[in-house]
Amino acid sequence: MTGKVDIRNSEVGDDDGKQWPQIISVLAVSLGSYTSGMLFVWSSPFTLVIVQDKENYNISEDDASYFIIFHPAGMIFASLFFFKIAELLGRKKAVLFLSVPHILSWLITMFSTTKWEFYLARFVAGMSDTCSFCSIPPYVGEITTPKVRGFWGNIPTFILYGGQLSITVLGSYFGVKTTAYICICVPVLFALLVSFLPESPYQLMRDERYEAAKDSIRWLRRNNNVEEDFVAMKADVERQMSESGRWKDIFTIISNRRALRAGAFLRFSQQMCGIAVFASYTQPVFEKAGGNVSPQVSSMILIGLYWILNLVTSPAIERFGRRLSFFYSLLCCGTVLVLLSIFFLLDQYQTVDLTSTNWFPLVGMLLWAFSYSFGLGVVPTLMLGELFSSSIKSKGLCILIACYGLGVFVSTNMFKFLTASVGLYSSFLIYGICCLCSTVLTLKWVPETKGKTLEEIQQTLKK
Repeated sequence: MTGKVDIRNSEVGDDDGKQWPQIISVLAVSLGSYTSGMLFVWSSPFTLVIVQDKENYNISEDDASYFIIFHPAGMIFASLFFFKIAELLGRKKAVLFLSVPHILSWLITMFSTTKWEFYLARFVAGMSDTCSFCSIPPYVGEITTPKVRGFWGNIPTFILYGGQLSITVLGSYFGVKTTAYICICVPVLFALLVSFLPESPYQLMRDERYEAAKDSIRWLRRNNNVEEDFVAMKADVERQMSESGRWKDIFTIISNRRALRAGAFLRFSQQMCGIAVFASYTQPVFEKAGGNVSPQVSSMILIGLYWILNLVTSPAIERFGRRLSFFYSLLCCGTVLVLLSIFFLLDQYQTVDLTSTNWFPLVGMLLWAFSYSFGLGVVPTLMLGELFSSSIKSKGLCILIACYGLGVFVSTNMFKFLTASVGLYSSFLIYGICCLCSTVLTLKWVPETKGKTLEEIQQTLKK
């Protein structure tokens, strides 16, 4: 999620001053996304490790399958109250608070020996995702100018995939405890770096600390002449905060209602394409699918492709627009998933000799990863911060995070149930059908936000 604020006149600061302080700030807070990525897919490399290690853990495959369920449960639980914590702490302190659940989750993982301790670690990791989505995107959106935000606003998502790749590699070579000892260093470093960053100038203006806001702008842009930018920001903050921000306004005001519908659809359709299962359950999926390449190598290739394509395809999304990118991504992902479903169906019932095509599961998943990356993987994150105005943003984001957690919960449980009772092909078929059906709703519900200010987006939603 890349939070954006309507800065109608602040473009004047894009060419005045320096960009590197903003870039450094984005990179620093993105370490929080890095840990979130590691925790999100932790169960992929370690489910098999824990199940097979009977010397240190007496955990069955069925017990370990719940690792990917407790994570979204923690997200949904934290979404009920973290919006209030974020409002009370302010932008920077909310980002800094993210290090607490991250460190706690790794500490619990270090000393876990039973399934219940691992479940607790996964639950806390899910809570940290809510903290991450509610704090990092708004902070990044408020400290960067439009020019910087155009490319660097997607860096937290890019680094999140880097975290997923890192834990996949670490999990292939190190044990559970050793990996936790290594990974806990990241949130500690994150907390140290963020403590040196300035508070968001928008937050300081909301707190009526105007001189501190000017100092923040000077630090972020390395420019002493900030009066014009300050006046523009102050006018935008006052206008947006004058709007009603009660819970019922999300449902009673037409622009908020349409924003909520679009955001919930983006997040839920993203999860119903199977990303949560493919990201956090990659190695078990490849083990069930079979093929000529080991599950460990296959998962590293797949996650590595996510990581690279997320950066490579971002300019294309900016060029072609959010809605069309999302539409074609859904269409391509749905087609690939249906083809994979047919392959797994034929393989399960041995109706055709597929020995010579054992490479297809990996190739199919790589095609799916490419299709996912240029729309489904980026557009929801980019758009969620654009849909709501400042007065209602924290509440709106928490609802959408709850939708995200619900989507992860439904898709992972569905995979677990259908794979056990019907076969691997059934899950892929359902995911494919969901993608193809979502293409129609994309054209109906998702607005185009490319190149628009928040005010222009709000006017579009009202019409």
